[in-house]
Amino acid sequence: MVVDDHAVIRAGLQMLIEQERTMTVVAVARNRAETLERAATEQPDIIVLDLLLGDEDGLTLLPELRETTPNARVIVLTGFKDSEMHRAALHQGAMGIVLKEHALELLFKAIKKVHEGEVWIDRLTIGTMLQELNKPVQASPEKAQIDSLTPREREVIALVGEGLKNKQIGERLFISDTTVTHHLTSVFSKLGVKDRLELMLYAYRHGLARQPE
Repeated sequence: MVVDDHAVIRAGLQMLIEQERTMTVVAVARNRAETLERAATEQPDIIVLDLLLGDEDGLTLLPELRETTPNARVIVLTGFKDSEMHRAALHQGAMGIVLKEHALELLFKAIKKVHEGEVWIDRLTIGTMLQELNKPVQASPEKAQIDSLTPREREVIALVGEGLKNKQIGERLFISDTTVTHHLTSVFSKLGVKDRLELMLYAYRHGLARQPE
């Protein structure tokens, strides 16, 4: 499903996406009311959402979309390089951020990765977020935090950095979802992070995970 307040962009994306054999656009929408109505009816797998819908804020749509389409995964497609906005979207449940200035192939790659359950954050967005973190990389408290991690916790962190969810991490490491959750709870406590997004940024900054290409 494509959500954008500009008719030309909606039509263009629909045409280009449908040229891909593995993708079909089941609905388009231009505002909040149309989005919620058509998402509820069509139950799309992926929603490509612009955060600015005329006078409406696409950010406020994210929690409602989670209720209306619990199985849908949202990719934010935006022209704004606003890391605060991007971070807010990720905290509200978006699974991908793609800038409109990027090539169409990057959007297709993001759609495929997010459909597979991974999180898509491009290198530029991650770099902008990391630049806002002013703590010195080699600060002793952070070194002590990192040194306290077990080898298994480091493996889990690296896979979170790849955008994998608990089930996928468990399958990769041959452990249960519950065990993954226990490891992440310990990691959050040791590193002083609140959620997966903060963990990803921490991991990229300290070389605990490889940044996406």
